[in-house]
Amino acid sequence: MRHELHGVYVISVAAELAGMHPQTLRIYERRGLLHPARTTGGNRRYSDADIKCLLRISQLTAAGMNLEGIRQVMKLEAQVNQLHDDLVRLQAELDHLTSSAQYRGRYELVPLRQAVTLFGRRPSIFGEEK
Repeated sequence: MRHELHGVYVISVAAELAGMHPQTLRIYERRGLLHPARTTGGNRRYSDADIKCLLRISQLTAAGMNLEGIRQVMKLEAQVNQLHDDLVRLQAELDHLTSSAQYRGRYELVPLRQAVTLFGRRPSIFGEEK
């Protein structure tokens, strides 16, 4: 099983899978919307993730967005995905810490009774002294 980011498709196959002309893929690459892998000979190799990206670009252009708008939307979508991944990781870490704290026992923490005393006055159990 290959990885989603592994570049395997030549430009003609990638263009056909995405329903685009190969020149359109080159334009998207020049505009920074797509970054296919390169062979040692310099040929482009598109991955499954690149094909998904091309399909998303196609959806956004069909909705009337220009390439700069598409770049911004894709950047924001990447940030949202990263934030979601961070949230899932932090939630798992919190769950682990919570369960390990409960495992250690609830009686390790003892409440501390605090009182405020003014300097130079004796504390009274009946309220403030006059």
